[in-house]
Amino acid sequence: MLRKIFKLLTSRLVFFGFLLLIQLIWLLTFLTRLTTYSTAISVLFTLVSLLAVLWIVRRGENPAYQMAWVIFILVFPLLGGLFYLLVGNKQPSKNMRRRLETEQSRTREALAQEEAVLKEAQRLDARVKGQFAYVSNTCGFPVYQNTKACYFKLGDELFPRLLEELKKAEHFIFMEYFIVEEGRMWNSILEVLEEKARAGLDVRFIYDDLGSVSLLPPGYDRQLEARGIRCMAFNPFVPLWSLVMNNRDHRKITVIDGHTAFSGGVNLADEYINEKERFGRWKDTGFMLKGEAVWNYTVMFLQMWNAFRKTDAAYEAFRPECYHQEPFLSDGFVQPYGDSPLDEEIVAENVYLNILNQARDYVYIFTPYLIVDHEMETALCLAAKRGVDVRIVTPGIPDKKVVFQLTRSYYPSLLKAGARIYEYTPGFLHAKSYVCDDETAVVGTINMDFRSLYLHFECGTLFYRNSIVKDVKEDCLKTIAESREIQLKDTRQGFFGSLFCAVLRLLAPLM
Repeated sequence: MLRKIFKLLTSRLVFFGFLLLIQLIWLLTFLTRLTTYSTAISVLFTLVSLLAVLWIVRRGENPAYQMAWVIFILVFPLLGGLFYLLVGNKQPSKNMRRRLETEQSRTREALAQEEAVLKEAQRLDARVKGQFAYVSNTCGFPVYQNTKACYFKLGDELFPRLLEELKKAEHFIFMEYFIVEEGRMWNSILEVLEEKARAGLDVRFIYDDLGSVSLLPPGYDRQLEARGIRCMAFNPFVPLWSLVMNNRDHRKITVIDGHTAFSGGVNLADEYINEKERFGRWKDTGFMLKGEAVWNYTVMFLQMWNAFRKTDAAYEAFRPECYHQEPFLSDGFVQPYGDSPLDEEIVAENVYLNILNQARDYVYIFTPYLIVDHEMETALCLAAKRGVDVRIVTPGIPDKKVVFQLTRSYYPSLLKAGARIYEYTPGFLHAKSYVCDDETAVVGTINMDFRSLYLHFECGTLFYRNSIVKDVKEDCLKTIAESREIQLKDTRQGFFGSLFCAVLRLLAPLM
């Protein structure tokens, strides 16, 4: 019954959105005609557009984002500036920024880099030490040694291990996800969370409100609270009030008793474990950490939680060693990190760029979307031109056809530079990873598109000389063998197709 009511509400929301769009079009038409009757109004709107252009240039944002808005304002000189003032701001709200920055500042001392670890990295490779130091200095998350990692090449493999570890929890469970949908996966997890909450464990859950808006009943956070699970819906979607909901919590994090963590691309919905078929076979990846590096994910979660629901005066009670008395096993270097739209630092993209720029032999990449700025496109091309074996795997069956068309528009320049591109023919590839030179890998939530790299709260983990690197490489090679290699001739789209792609490329930063 509740499902039927929710579907009715969702259909009404869509209908309401359609009516709102009609009203917006009417308003723009009215304002356009109004300017033809009044020179003063026309001059005023033109001045607003000019000031908007100057403001865009002054802010020093990504050139692709600047160009998209400047061209839009040039095409619509009377209303373009007004439209930018309404929806052009891609920064978090002042309230969100204040809360998160205050919490991060308050707890900065919880994250301290051990110099001995950096010195050991320096001994092995100064370039890698520089990569670790960059991440630690810019977003505050240290690198660790005493951590074991386990890689999962499918959500089907991650899910049973996640359930197993959740059932072992004795003290606390923290979970933070972008998409949650009722079904076998989530219902099984929810059953464990309820059981643990009844047993007195500290169980907390964060989900992105917009990411799950059509998948969960309204007020779902209150339903979980009633079951003993403390819950927060991040950045609630408010129709009419929130014209742009750019900044989403795209992270996928589970922390258990401070010493075990899961992350990767897998959300909590049945397609991620191939229990439900959407776009063919769903290919996703993830990993489990056990050890000191879990602390970064614990702090990441607690900073988000306490920014909006002040619960913890300090974080020390959640450290990995609190509920794990035995020494942790060491396996190379592990550095979980978060990226945030709060600062001007594009940490996630810079980690990718550093890998490409330092690669000697190969870089293999999984990404569901390939919508990149000039810097990333240039780095990919330069790596290929200097002889690095650059291979990129994208979906064979897309989840969004227009975005897939946009992804394919980047193929020609990369192929001409010598990169090799494959489309995963069994279905949709949702994994996000880099692996390089048998030494370095990144697995996380970070897509190669403007939203992940510039707008969302994201997380990833950088591995160096960890056994997981070999697993990621083997998975890449096996997936490439299942995929269709794209040739330059496959990218020809004719005049109108190329024109459409050019428009998409221009609008890519705004999508």
